[in-house]
Amino acid sequence: QKLKNINDRSKKKKFMKHVPLLIMMGQLFRVMSYDRAANERNAIPGLKFLGHPLKWHRLDDGVMGGRSETHHSVEESSQSGSSMLHFSGQINTTGGGFCSIRARIAGGMPLDTTALRIKHIGDGKTYKLLLSDGTKSTSGPSRRSPSWQADIPTSKTGVDETSEISLDSLTPSIIGGPITTDSKLDPTQVQEIGFMLSLKLSNGQLNPVDTFGSGIFPFSLRILSIEPVGADGKSLSNFDSENTEDLK
Repeated sequence: QKLKNINDRSKKKKFMKHVPLLIMMGQLFRVMSYDRAANERNAIPGLKFLGHPLKWHRLDDGVMGGRSETHHSVEESSQSGSSMLHFSGQINTTGGGFCSIRARIAGGMPLDTTALRIKHIGDGKTYKLLLSDGTKSTSGPSRRSPSWQADIPTSKTGVDETSEISLDSLTPSIIGGPITTDSKLDPTQVQEIGFMLSLKLSNGQLNPVDTFGSGIFPFSLRILSIEPVGADGKSLSNFDSENTEDLK
């Protein structure tokens, strides 16, 4: 019996040595099987920006071997009767910790855009707004140019909220962390918009458990509208984005 116990402990010890390798192999398999191109092909139309429909695709931590799952759909608002974008899913902080949806913006934003006004219904979590020129790496969400980010706190009340986010308040980020740069966001160069729930805030600090979650948990953010705003606080939604070249 004593010899058997020794052999069992020896087998267990050998197995535990291989656990990190097995975990790494599992992550590698998930990276290899994550079909980012299919996600982009299967983008769904939802909301309009500058009069043009946006088509949203998901990008979650599966691209880096994580296990979180993003779901998004278009729903009808029971109050206004208009459509809204529902960004939802399940975060799994084992080996990852983010979900996002992205959409291309054809032609960029008006040169005189100073802020974005977003109407939404949240769940008490802190989300992030993402703006970028749309360039991306082939292996993940890291970029050759920054993704400009801002936090979007939400309440648990279930009522409509409005967040007006100044472009000057956006933080440049690469590979999930803030960077220092002398460049400023040029609204005419913005080719992609997105929303994210992440274990990190836009300043690189951890998103607190109270406004993020822990372990495996669901989330839900309904986006009712997105519109660019000028320095006078008025909406620029009637601007024709196809003519931005004339303003550059």
